[in-house]
Amino acid sequence: MAARGTEAEKRPGFFSQLRQLYTFTREVFGWLPWALLGVLVIGIGLGVLLAFLLQPNVWGFILWPLFGLMLGFLGAMILMTRLSTVVMYRRIDGMPGAAGHVLSSMLGRSWRADDMPVGINPKTQEAVYRAVGRGGIVLVGEGSRGRLVKLMRDEKMKATRAAHGVPVHEFYVGHGDDEVPIKDLAKQIKALPKAINRATMGAVVQRLESLGGSLSSLPIPKGVDPLKARAPRPR
Repeated sequence: MAARGTEAEKRPGFFSQLRQLYTFTREVFGWLPWALLGVLVIGIGLGVLLAFLLQPNVWGFILWPLFGLMLGFLGAMILMTRLSTVVMYRRIDGMPGAAGHVLSSMLGRSWRADDMPVGINPKTQEAVYRAVGRGGIVLVGEGSRGRLVKLMRDEKMKATRAAHGVPVHEFYVGHGDDEVPIKDLAKQIKALPKAINRATMGAVVQRLESLGGSLSSLPIPKGVDPLKARAPRPR
């Protein structure tokens, strides 16, 4: 209990997370402070304009600029969030575990996935990740395309046996022919047409989890921390 309490106390607060996000994004986009300031100024200016047009009195020139400030702050947060996502994808591109990070954190509530692979080559670190959602079963291969063929085939056979009739989609992360860049992976998966309902999705998840075979003892890439990610070493 004490350990849990200490861990909870060490979690960064909202403003600490905001500062980390700002620092993380500014490392790539040095013009970020000026862009955020510009959005705030535009928001306040819009509020002043609305005061002139709708309520040209003392309260109007107090309330509408405050509204514009809040609107500018919201716009600045949206801008920084989108830019930080761009930076994250740039940093994790080519890193082991990047696909697991995207599947577990970027697909939303309509999909169930983990940042741990369901299949891996412990010598070369090629890995296969799996997600289950309304579009069916998705298998994502990460690593050398040639060495992934057997892993993908084995995982597809398992998925087909466990969930007969449910479509199984295969994606390979990379920049080659018929490969998907990591920045487009979540978008392409979420664009898959709906093939199963929520009840079937839950049943499929249970069947796949019942296959067993823990991978925790293998040297598996357990996802990446975008805030600490470094450029991948050339192979």
